[in-house]
Amino acid sequence: MHNHSEHEVLPDDDAPLTYYQKLEIAVRELLIKKGLITPDEVRRSVEAMDARSPALGAKIVARAWTDSGYKSRLLQDGSAAATELGIEVGVTKLVVVENTAQVHNLVVCTLCSCYPRMILGLPPDWYKSKAYRSRAVREPRAVLAEFGTHIPESVEVRVHDSTATMRYLVLPQRPASTEGMDEEALAALVTRDSMIGVTRANAPEASLTGRSSMMN
Repeated sequence: MHNHSEHEVLPDDDAPLTYYQKLEIAVRELLIKKGLITPDEVRRSVEAMDARSPALGAKIVARAWTDSGYKSRLLQDGSAAATELGIEVGVTKLVVVENTAQVHNLVVCTLCSCYPRMILGLPPDWYKSKAYRSRAVREPRAVLAEFGTHIPESVEVRVHDSTATMRYLVLPQRPASTEGMDEEALAALVTRDSMIGVTRANAPEASLTGRSSMMN
């Protein structure tokens, strides 16, 4: 018999289900009951979503860095541009915002944790935390500094609040000294966090040494 007294007992941090979580469960069970979907189809869909990773977003960014025409289409209609690369983003609208020498963009979801999972995979725990969701709006420069990203006062910081029908993706600035690099090499410089906006894309040297700004 396992003796729990010998180990630390972790507190149960399960939060009550939100209205939308309860609604999703009710709708899913109703659809299964009516035979419109099966539990196995639901499982496969969840597995497909879990298999998504930031590599898809990095592919989009690398193409935009190397193809000005694609970049223009991406900034005009993110969903359609993603589809060009065979990446489906679903029914939600994907809006891509570009970091420049004058503007730095930061993405948050103040109400819950809306996130472009179709191109970035599962959101990090800190993105879903109440602290990030509230502070990113109130004091974005301070939050960025905690990620090691110091934005000069001369650069405008814009915070974008995702919604149930709209997801944002940051197009980070292309790092210096990357001329001549192909898309695959450039994609390796793009991190999940740089596409949320809390960090910049890696410099080539940082990528080669395996250093990354991604936080778990």
